[in-house]
Amino acid sequence: MPLRLGRQTAFRLEPTGDPLYEHRLILPDDPAGWLVLSYTADALAPPRRPMLRVVRQTGETQDAVLPGPALGRALWLGLIPQDTAAILLSLGPDTILERVGRRSAAGIVAECFIRRPGHAVAAIYERAMGQARRSRDTLRGGVAVSPLRRFAAWSAGRGIPFHGGGRRHAIACLVLARRGDDAALARTLRSLAAQKEAPARIGVAWDEAPPTGMDAIRWDPHAHPASLAGGADALCLLRAGDELAADALALLSARLGDGEFAYADSLSEDGTPRLKPDWSQDLALATGYAGRPALVATSLLARLPRTGLGPHSTADLALDIAVAAACDQAVHVARPLARVADRRNPNERTPLLRHGLRAAGIPASAREVAGVTDLLWPLPDTKPLVSIVIPSRDRIDLIRPICHGVLNATEYPALELIVVDNGSTDPAVLRFYDELRREPRARILPFPQPFNFAAMVNAGVAAAAGEIVVLLNNDIAVREPGWLGELVRQALRPGVGAVGAKLLFGDGTLQHAGVVIGLGGRAGHILRRRPADTPGHLGRLRVAHEVSAVTAACLAVSAEKYRAVGGFDAEAFPVDFNDVDFCLRLAAAGWKTIWTPAATLSHFESVSRGPSVGAKRARFEAEAARFVERWGAVIRHDPFYHPALSLTTFGEDLE
Repeated sequence: MPLRLGRQTAFRLEPTGDPLYEHRLILPDDPAGWLVLSYTADALAPPRRPMLRVVRQTGETQDAVLPGPALGRALWLGLIPQDTAAILLSLGPDTILERVGRRSAAGIVAECFIRRPGHAVAAIYERAMGQARRSRDTLRGGVAVSPLRRFAAWSAGRGIPFHGGGRRHAIACLVLARRGDDAALARTLRSLAAQKEAPARIGVAWDEAPPTGMDAIRWDPHAHPASLAGGADALCLLRAGDELAADALALLSARLGDGEFAYADSLSEDGTPRLKPDWSQDLALATGYAGRPALVATSLLARLPRTGLGPHSTADLALDIAVAAACDQAVHVARPLARVADRRNPNERTPLLRHGLRAAGIPASAREVAGVTDLLWPLPDTKPLVSIVIPSRDRIDLIRPICHGVLNATEYPALELIVVDNGSTDPAVLRFYDELRREPRARILPFPQPFNFAAMVNAGVAAAAGEIVVLLNNDIAVREPGWLGELVRQALRPGVGAVGAKLLFGDGTLQHAGVVIGLGGRAGHILRRRPADTPGHLGRLRVAHEVSAVTAACLAVSAEKYRAVGGFDAEAFPVDFNDVDFCLRLAAAGWKTIWTPAATLSHFESVSRGPSVGAKRARFEAEAARFVERWGAVIRHDPFYHPALSLTTFGEDLE
C-alpha cells in the first residue's frame, strides 16, 4: 500500500541566507501536525537526502534526515510540533519540493493499525507514558516504512524516467545465451531494441555452436576482455532473460562520464530489489555485487589481465571480480534499471569467486574464509605486537572476564593489555588489578581525571607499544580464539583505517554490524536485534566489507594511522560519537573502514555506564548537535547505505 499523500495545502519557499538550510517552508496556517512532503530530483544529481529543521518557540531545534529521491521522487511523513516557530529545509540545487500534504493524527493511527497493528499499540502506549518522540517515530515506522518485499507497491508513483543529458558513449551489448534460451533471449533483445539510447552493437555469445542462421558468436573463454567491446567505448554484458528499462543504457552512459565503470540497481526475476551501495571494492571482490546492468569502459577492459574470462557459465561474475580488482572508483546509479535473470546455484559461489580472482590476475588458493579475506590479506609469518586498550572503572563482573578472554582465550600470540582505570574503588577490582600486575603482558594505567571516554582511549594508545591498537569496552566478552587475528589482518592493509567486529547481545542477536551515518538522525547500528546469522541485503553480513564507521566497543587500527588523525576528539565528543567521528576523519584522510564477521564477540552494551537520562541526556544531545554540524554532508548520504532505505528503522526497509 503506497503512503497516502493527504490533503494538499498551499506552500511557498523563502530563502534564508543560511548556507545549510537555504529555504524556509511557509504554510498558510498553523504548521503543527502531520505533513507529507513530496519532492523530486534529476537522475544525474549527486545522491543527497534533504534535511528538515524544526525551530521551536523556545529556540530548540529538531533535525530530520529525509529519504533520498532515488527513483526520481520521494515522500516524507513527519510530525511538526505544536510550538513550531519555523520549518527550515535543506534541499540543495537539484531537489524540487513539489507538494505538501496534511494528514490527521487519527488517520495516521488508523493507517498504522491497518499496516502494522503492533506499531500502533506501541505508539499509543508510548504516548501515554509521556514518550512523545518515541511514539512519533513508532508511528512513522508503521506508516511510512515498507519492507523490501513490498518494493513494487512502494515504488508506484516514485519512478521518473531519465530524459537525457550527460555524455553519450558507443555501447556494445553482448548477451550470454545457451541452448533453450530462445524465449529468454527474445525478451532481452526486445528490451535492447526499445532503448532510448540505441547500442552501437548487439551480439549474442553462445556456450556452444550458435544456432544455424543466427548472426552470433561462440564464446571464447580465452579472449581478452577488451575484445568483447568490438571497438565500442564501453561494454554491457548481459545474460539471456535480462530485461533493461528503456532508459537504462542512456542513464548508465551519462554516468559513465564520471568514471570507467557504471552500475545500477536491479530487480530479480520475482521482483525482489537489489539496492546496491556506492562503490565498495571489498564487497565487490567478495560477492561481485555490482552485477548487471553495468557499463565497463574499454579503457578499463584493456587493463585487465589477458587470461580471458573463462567458461561461459561464469563469465559475468569473472568480469565483475576482475573489474573490482582493477577499479578503485566506480559510479553507482541508485535506481533499478533491469530485471535480471539469475539461475546460478548459490553453492557455486566459492569456485566462481576463485575463477574471478584468477581472471583478475590474483592468485587464488584453495582456502576461503569470510569472502576473500584469507586469499588477499594473509597474516604475516611474524605477527606484529597488538596493544589492547580497555577503559574501565570498577565492575569486577565485567573487567575480570574480558581480561581473562584476552589473555587466556585468544590465540593471537603477540599482544599486550592496557587497562585504563578511571578511579576504581571496588576492593574486588583492586585485588584483581594486583593479580593482573603479575602478568607480564598486562598493565594498569591510572586515569584519575573526570570521566571522558575519548581521553581515556587516547591515554591508553599513547602508552601502547604495539603496531596495531585494539580498543575494547569492558563489557565485551571473547567468544572464539581467532577474533584478534581477523581484526589484525584487515588493520595491516595499507588502505584500511578502522576495523570493526561482529558484536552480539547476550541473547545472541546482532548488536553491531556496522554503523550507518544518518540512521536515527545522526548515526546508528544497522539491523540491531536481528538473528545472529542474518545475511543482510545482498548477503553483505556474510563477508568483510566497507562501512562508514564501526563502534569503539571493538575497533582495531594501526597506531600510526590513529596518531596521524589525532586520535579521538576528547573535547567535542568526550562520551558519544567519538568513534564515528574518528572513522569519518580516517576516511577524510584516505583510509576506509572495514567491518568483518570473521571476528565475533559478545557486547553487553553500555551496562557499565547506564542509561542516558537527565544531565547525561543533555550531554548526549549536545554531542549529537556537534556531530550533525561537523558531518552534515555525510549524514545526507552514507555511501554504503542506499538512499531509498529508511533512516527511521534499524532494518533495511524502504521509506
